[in-house]
Amino acid sequence: MSPIAVPVEVERDIVPHYTGETDDAIGDEKTNYYGYQLEATLDEAEVTKELDHLKEESDKLSGFSFRTHTLFKGGGRHMTWILGIFASIGGFIFGMDQGVISGALLFVPKDLSLTTGEESMVTGFMPLGGVLGATIGYPLNEWLGRKLSIIIACLFYTVGGILQADAQNFGMILSGRIILGVGLGLECTACPVYISESCTKRWRGGLVSLYQFMICFGLFCAYIVAAIFVHASGNWRYMLGSTLVFSSILLIAMLTLPETPRWLMRKGREAQSYKVWSIVRGFDTEEERNEFFIMRKTVERELEESKNRWVIMDLVRVHRCRHAAIFGTIIAILCQFSGINSINYYMATLMHEVGFSSVHAVYSSMIGSGTLLLFTIPAIYFMDRMGRRVLWLSLLPGVLVGCFIIGFSFRASNLHMEEGIYIWGIITYYMFWGSGMGPYAWVLGSEIYPTYIRSEGMALVTWWTYIGNFITTYCFTKMKTAMTAPGIFIGFYGGFVTIAWFYAMFMMPETKDKTLEEIDALFSMSMPDLARHNWESVKQTVDDLLHFRLKQVW
Repeated sequence: MSPIAVPVEVERDIVPHYTGETDDAIGDEKTNYYGYQLEATLDEAEVTKELDHLKEESDKLSGFSFRTHTLFKGGGRHMTWILGIFASIGGFIFGMDQGVISGALLFVPKDLSLTTGEESMVTGFMPLGGVLGATIGYPLNEWLGRKLSIIIACLFYTVGGILQADAQNFGMILSGRIILGVGLGLECTACPVYISESCTKRWRGGLVSLYQFMICFGLFCAYIVAAIFVHASGNWRYMLGSTLVFSSILLIAMLTLPETPRWLMRKGREAQSYKVWSIVRGFDTEEERNEFFIMRKTVERELEESKNRWVIMDLVRVHRCRHAAIFGTIIAILCQFSGINSINYYMATLMHEVGFSSVHAVYSSMIGSGTLLLFTIPAIYFMDRMGRRVLWLSLLPGVLVGCFIIGFSFRASNLHMEEGIYIWGIITYYMFWGSGMGPYAWVLGSEIYPTYIRSEGMALVTWWTYIGNFITTYCFTKMKTAMTAPGIFIGFYGGFVTIAWFYAMFMMPETKDKTLEEIDALFSMSMPDLARHNWESVKQTVDDLLHFRLKQVW
């Protein structure tokens, strides 16, 4: 999985609500932005009356409640920081789990007498578990709540981590990897939802960005952990078991934090929702009072609209939603087939193959992961400044160059040259991938779906991301044997990067600075019409470049 592949839940309670009452209404762009309508017509007397009533009901609540219990009181900025810190732990664990296997693979096959096929299963079946986790994540989030879903994910982490660290044979370590993957898939669907539904809107974007950054930081720290234990007896057991520390912290933290107000409201627990909101947000400002009122009314409307139909089926039967689902799925698959998983999971193994010793391979892996960490920072800035489509088309050639350099490194004439060229290729690849492809599946996924179905659309993106992760990871060793290392990096991964570039040229709409109405219009176009629209943009860009109007391009 992409190291910045993090699901971004929509702020459905405070953004325009795309009703989707009938297929025809959606197809004809007859949208009703319910949230904005409410905000424009708020009756302060009505808001005060409802909040006073809920306060009275909330005051009647007594005794211990798992859903509302928290050790933290007062709301405001400090509560936002508390949530941000624990969200970072979730992202950190996600990155750690992706990275520690790279160093461990240098030692596990020998200690457990694994065949090449079994080694591929140990690596690749973790994302297969992630597919299962992502599949059950959406219903668990709805049925059991965000808080309990995260706790269950931590339990999967714990069981999987113990099985890995204490593995005595292939079956035991494989079981641990699959169980760990289930926890990963579940956590990446639950944590961002918990954050977005608990924090004030002005902090949500920053917290999601922090979560994404911490995934890359976790990946970097995974190689540091591998370097720390590389000389220890049973080194790989410490590497694989190291995430137990952080999963335990997250588990304890979630036991002290409440459920989200939005989920409680969806379950008809209005008094509890009010109580939690008063703890984590407070009602001191008019903005907070109005936002809670809008959230309540929007949830009521969503529940009413979903009574007689399955909203998720709109991804198939409604053209505008179907177009977004196809585009989001293809982008997720192309990101996974760009080679990122093979490099992440097998980085130390590949460095060992080009001539590094096992110890030096672990140490050198920190160079690549550190580069990725560094270049995820400008991605957040440039995507909003330059635009999604422009940045993708500008940086993907650099990813392709990185694939070529990595591939050619295996054909170097001497060992030292091979090592140097490989490191050069890894740095080049991560520089452009981190800013160019890394966050796209989730950033675009959070923008292209109508508001009322965005949660379901993001679940689809998550599922396909893990599928792509599994295919590229599990098949890598066999593909490398059949195609050779240069063949898989230059021909296969380079080929998919090239396809991704041309696909974006014709089929990727620019969503930067677009209103929901404008995004709806883009995805309501037929695919041939969108391709013609983008081709006109390409011709204008070429003309700007030929006349050195660079500010018009970037």
